[in-house]
Amino acid sequence: MRDFLEDAEKHRDDGYGRAQKHVRQQLPKRFYKEAGVAVVEGGFAVTLDGKPTRTPGRTPMVLPLRGLAEAVAVEWAAQGELINPDTMPVLRLMNAAVEGGAATRDALAAEVVKYAGNDLLLYRAEAPRELVAEQEALWDPILIKVARQFGVSFQPTMGIIHQPQPPLMTARLGEVLAGEDHMVLTALVSVTGISGSGIMAIALWHGLITAEEVWLAAHVDEDYQMRFWGAVEEAVERRAERRRDFNAAVRVLEMLRIRQAG
Repeated sequence: MRDFLEDAEKHRDDGYGRAQKHVRQQLPKRFYKEAGVAVVEGGFAVTLDGKPTRTPGRTPMVLPLRGLAEAVAVEWAAQGELINPDTMPVLRLMNAAVEGGAATRDALAAEVVKYAGNDLLLYRAEAPRELVAEQEALWDPILIKVARQFGVSFQPTMGIIHQPQPPLMTARLGEVLAGEDHMVLTALVSVTGISGSGIMAIALWHGLITAEEVWLAAHVDEDYQMRFWGAVEEAVERRAERRRDFNAAVRVLEMLRIRQAG
C-alpha cells in the first residue's frame, strides 16, 4: 500500500542519493517510443506505444481523471535511454493508489491521524531562542486555523518526550477524513510523510494553508541548521528529492480538489 513511501523513508539517510550513480546503470532500458492516454471503461488508461500499462503488481493503470493520466504519461515520455522511477513521482503515487484501491481507505486515513497525534507542530525546541521563535511564528498560526476550522485543541510540548494529545482531537480529525477516497488519502499520506505533519496535510487539503506554507513549516529546523552550519551537498540533494515528491502529491491533490468541486 505504501511501498513507495516506506522505501523513500528507508533510504532517506543512508547515502541513498550518493548511491544513485551506481544504481542508475542497473535501471531498465526504455522499451517504448511514445506515451499517451486512452479512454477506457472506468476512466483513463496510460499507454506506451498504444498499449495500456499496469502497476508493478499487474493491476491495470486506470485513473479517474484525464489530468492524472496525462501527468503520468508525461513522466513516461520524459524518460531517457533508461527508466528511472525516482524521476516519476506521480506514477509512484498512482501505482500505490491503484494497487491499494478503495479497500485501503481506512488504513490511509488512520496513518494521517496517527501522525497528527505525534505531529511535528506539537514538539517544540527548548533552545536556541531564534529557532523557538521561528517555530512559533510558522507553526502556531497553522494550529490556530485547524483548531478553529474543526473545533479541536492541541497540547504542544517542549522537547521530544511524548505528550498524549486529547482523544477528541484525533477522533475529530478522523471524522474530517472519513469521506475522502483512497486517491486523496494516498496523496495526503505522501504529504504527511514528507512534512512529518498530518495536521498540515489536512489543513492543505481543506485550503487552510498553502503548499509553500507546509514546506516552510516542515523545514524550519533544517533551514535554521543550514543557516548556522551551512548546506551539505547530500542534504541538499535529499531535500530536492523530497521537494519533487511533495510537488507531485500537491499536484495530485489540486486535480482531485477540482474534481470534487465540479
